Amino acid sequence: MEKLFKLNKYGTNVRTEVTAGTTTFMTMAYIIFIQPVFMSAAGMDFGAVMVATCISSAFATFLMGFWANYPIALAPAMGHNAFFTYTVCLGMGVPWQTALGAVCISGTAFIVLSLFGFREKIITAIPRSLKNGIAAGIGLFITFIGLQHAGIVKGDPNTLVTLGNLHSPVTLLAIFGVLVIAILLALKVKGALLIGIIATAVLGIPMGIVKYYGIMSKPPSLAPTFLQLDIAGAFNMGLLSVIFIFFFLDLFDTIGTLIGVSEQADLIAGDGGLPKAKQALFSDACGTVAGSLLGTSTVTSYIESSAGVASGGRTGLSNIVTGGLFLVSLAFYPLVKMIGGGYEGFYPVTAPALIIVGSMMIANVTKIKWRDTTEAIPAFLTLIIMPLTYSIIEGIAFGIISYAILKLITGRGKEAHPILYIFAVLFILRYIFL
Repeated sequence: MEKLFKLNKYGTNVRTEVTAGTTTFMTMAYIIFIQPVFMSAAGMDFGAVMVATCISSAFATFLMGFWANYPIALAPAMGHNAFFTYTVCLGMGVPWQTALGAVCISGTAFIVLSLFGFREKIITAIPRSLKNGIAAGIGLFITFIGLQHAGIVKGDPNTLVTLGNLHSPVTLLAIFGVLVIAILLALKVKGALLIGIIATAVLGIPMGIVKYYGIMSKPPSLAPTFLQLDIAGAFNMGLLSVIFIFFFLDLFDTIGTLIGVSEQADLIAGDGGLPKAKQALFSDACGTVAGSLLGTSTVTSYIESSAGVASGGRTGLSNIVTGGLFLVSLAFYPLVKMIGGGYEGFYPVTAPALIIVGSMMIANVTKIKWRDTTEAIPAFLTLIIMPLTYSIIEGIAFGIISYAILKLITGRGKEAHPILYIFAVLFILRYIFL
């Protein structure tokens, strides 16, 4: 262990790392239940997606642990799964096989950029206000989806959306879940999301909303999604913007998480650089490609790893524990089916987690320069367009285009990176011709 992970150098030990790895898993295990719900809405096999999620998460987490020696776990990202299902597959009518091909291409591009150092230029090109607006917008989008899954909001022909039936047992169960998770988070209970999901499922059984299938069984087959991606179809001109958004989201999610968690773990070098950044980014990109081959959306670094760091995790050994627990989870498919299964078109057990995760992501609005109109309006358009158009890509497009225009008109064009203007032109051409 000492040779592999240099425990003494980082002032830790095996027991601490095992505890940290378990804590990280507890805080992010909700994705095992939620990911199949998202992807099955796009037409994918529920069981196969669950297996793909566990295996790709374990693979990427192991790679990050062994190669970069970082206590940063990976799994299919929230927000990315919403973009995959609701924008690309359902919104644009793209088959899920082709969407997986787009994920694979974006991951491959990420690998290339990780090897040649181009990622820094792209990161620099997107202003901080838009980065925070994108994060907040995805949070609103995820919350909106959660509110729909819970039955708290519903469609209305006059106002588009309105309040749902709060007397419905399904909606009441979801509201119970939101309250449980919120209370646990307020009390700083580790694994609050996972505990809340399980508590909601348990209550749903006597209510007749959740069907009990058992606890353990043989894992379902991976065949319905394994190597089913359509890479050739993804190279269609109309999907270039989709590939870019998959890449864009993965890039900024990864960088933000790596910097945030590494800062917390005191892994940042004295010059402000991140040691083994290339290995960490490469691990993340390989996870995305592996996930697309297995049958799941973009795999990326999880900010929930900070819970493990807070428990003392400092090396990749904690990642080995987290990845191992993802593999163990394969034996609990009946539990996943019980929790992730819907009821009359609603998902009251997993919806509370979506609502709460969205509340966490909206915190990024505090980092936007609201007094500067050229920064505030593009950020606002970014975050509000996403949920109202049910599309992450439209929010990003409106944000980038408005940012470029406002900077140029106010004579502050030099404040925007040249690459951003290229993105703005491409998005405008997309609206004109595609």
